Amino acid sequence: MNQTKLAIIGVGHVGSQVLTDCSHLNLFSDIVLIDSNDDTARGEALDHRHALAASYRTNSKIYASDYADCADADIIIISAGVSEKPRPGEDMPPRALMGKENAIEIRKIMTGITQHTKDAIIILITNPVDTITYIAETEFDYPKGKIFGTGTTLDTFRYRQIVAAHYQVDPKNVSGYIMGEHGSTAFPALSSTTVGALTLAQCDALLAPAEPLDLEFVSQEVVHTASDVFNWKGWTNSGIGEVAAALARAVMLDEKSIFPVTATVDGFYNCHGEAAFSMPCIIGRNGLEKQIPLPLDDEEYEKLQLSIKDIQHTLQNVR
Repeated sequence: MNQTKLAIIGVGHVGSQVLTDCSHLNLFSDIVLIDSNDDTARGEALDHRHALAASYRTNSKIYASDYADCADADIIIISAGVSEKPRPGEDMPPRALMGKENAIEIRKIMTGITQHTKDAIIILITNPVDTITYIAETEFDYPKGKIFGTGTTLDTFRYRQIVAAHYQVDPKNVSGYIMGEHGSTAFPALSSTTVGALTLAQCDALLAPAEPLDLEFVSQEVVHTASDVFNWKGWTNSGIGEVAAALARAVMLDEKSIFPVTATVDGFYNCHGEAAFSMPCIIGRNGLEKQIPLPLDDEEYEKLQLSIKDIQHTLQNVR
């Protein structure tokens, strides 16, 4: 039997949830935890090993270690970094504010990883994820396609949930993507969104909702709802844990699934390697195997250009 290994770097609120969701995939024989606090990593490993007696669980080896254990990892998921802090009465602080500290952190992490491997698929969660992904991709001579960020995948899940609730259908029947920055300038590609093969205009006519879908409200709500979770709960981890697990599964099972992940873009949307941002991508055993330039209408294209400029501004501040 082939041995399969997942490494998770950073096991705070997000990393712990990623561990839970990925261990439930029953795809990994080994899961290694790496954290700047060794006791945190050991405690999470022990806590999760206690759950392996459940009848539906495989006997994965879950343990704490260091970067040397990345040498034979199939996938490395990075969630380490400075956490955002909720402020009473205010929306979630801009992810760009964490940029400088997390840029320093990702450079340390990538240095540790690349001393032992350039073969593993690396999935980045650390925010601001577009900037952090760009740094990891461009500064360490890592093979193209083997590094990508979760990007707007969670934003896309939220978007599909909002649209599905309006039309009272299963969110898995909604096909549509949030593009650009994982942050305040993210936007839905409304012109290509469908519900069970129906365009949004056809949905309003044929599904007979109480009122037509308010496109401006939907665009704002996708970004605002993340702030609600953050401000009420103090952090977000459940949704992004599912995202990380879905991406890990797509890699391990070579699913060729399409997710709007973030990676450096060169040749699409008038971008020539100056930034990383989210667009639909095919994810398989080789990591990010193809970026798909989704057609945009004029308004969506302008929104994407603004989003790219915002990402570039953040990147300039961390160099």
